[in-house]
Amino acid sequence: MTNLPFGFNQPEDPDESGRGGEQNNPFAAFGASNPQELSHLLHRFADLMSWQGGPVNWDLAKDVARHAITREADPTVTDVERRQVEEALRLADLWLDEVTTLPSGVTTPEAWSRAEWIERTLPVWSQLCDPIAARVVESMGTVLPQEMQGVAGPLFTVVRQMGGMMVGGQAGQALGALAQEVVGSTDVGLPLTPAGNAALLPKGVAAFGEGLGVPDDQVRLYLALREAAHHRLFTHAPWLRARLLGAVEEYARGITIDMGRLEDAVSHIDPSDPEALQNALQGEALFQSEETPEQRAALTRLETLLALVEGWVDAVVDAAARDRLPGAAPLAEAVRRRRAEGGPAERTFAALVGLELRPRRLREAGALWRALGDERGAEGRDAVWGHPDFMPTGEDLDHPEEFARRRGGDLDISSLESPDDKDTGAKDPDEDEPGG
Repeated sequence: MTNLPFGFNQPEDPDESGRGGEQNNPFAAFGASNPQELSHLLHRFADLMSWQGGPVNWDLAKDVARHAITREADPTVTDVERRQVEEALRLADLWLDEVTTLPSGVTTPEAWSRAEWIERTLPVWSQLCDPIAARVVESMGTVLPQEMQGVAGPLFTVVRQMGGMMVGGQAGQALGALAQEVVGSTDVGLPLTPAGNAALLPKGVAAFGEGLGVPDDQVRLYLALREAAHHRLFTHAPWLRARLLGAVEEYARGITIDMGRLEDAVSHIDPSDPEALQNALQGEALFQSEETPEQRAALTRLETLLALVEGWVDAVVDAAARDRLPGAAPLAEAVRRRRAEGGPAERTFAALVGLELRPRRLREAGALWRALGDERGAEGRDAVWGHPDFMPTGEDLDHPEEFARRRGGDLDISSLESPDDKDTGAKDPDEDEPGG
């Protein structure tokens, strides 16, 4: 006996006329198979339309991203995998102690599933994507057809909510794809987690090592070295996080929307075709291609910083692994090949904020760190991270040996302004005055 009301068949059962049950199911048009499922869908839709958390519906984004990874299977991290990752990160820290003077930045070593990566990094993605998403969603309310102006007030609200859902769906698709390719919390080049929270994804690590002919434990340890090295930088140079994220936000603020394309999309809103507007919002086509001088400057700063971060990480990881890890060479080549092909972060940023994320001058940055290490050793090389005013510029990357000689003396930050004050305009009341 079923719980369905009289006159309704189970969706999978054919009725007396031989037609499929779905054809006689009045809930099928709504994507449901019974009253309970329809009720759940309606409540879910009401929740989505009532989102008040900002321009992007991040609840929807998280749901879409998690749905994307479950299609490929995302098993819970086992106790064995957790121990393996934690041990690899601790061993990596010991090896890095011998090749860099920067202290450990790993306080919480963890192993994450792909779903956990989405959950833990979502706050930073929100910070990065909200500025441009706000412009898209707000712009949608200004391009309504003339005949709709009489009901503009209520319609603006609905259109903005729809825009938040559409952009949230797009963000979820991008993050779901990214989660299937990342190996840790830092391999996109940006600090996506709080300081000290280092993590590897066992599924991502296994996928990275496929076909390389390198034992699993060596793959895991090599990627742990890269993860731990990034965290040393982000912990020792707290200004670096603000500079990287700030450059992305500054670039995004200058992006202009293709109003003609957006107006065409909104003017053809069809309630029976919800994919029409979402297709119009896909990818870079919605963004104007012309960059402002301010954007070009922000992009140069971002690319230079990314190259310097990745170049330093490459240098210290190579020094730590060269004589200890037999598979270090093919693993380093796999990292370089991944960058050259355009990594997942690059595609995600192109889809979400119209910005390609790539350390384009990595070769020059690597040469600069090697030259500085040869000139002043590990201590002199690492001291450059002590203050943003010591950092090489794009012009310095053209002449790494000259920069190394110029920075050959001791670096004294006592008379320089606090980088935190410069970035945030705020100051810890318990902190001494600069130079005091």
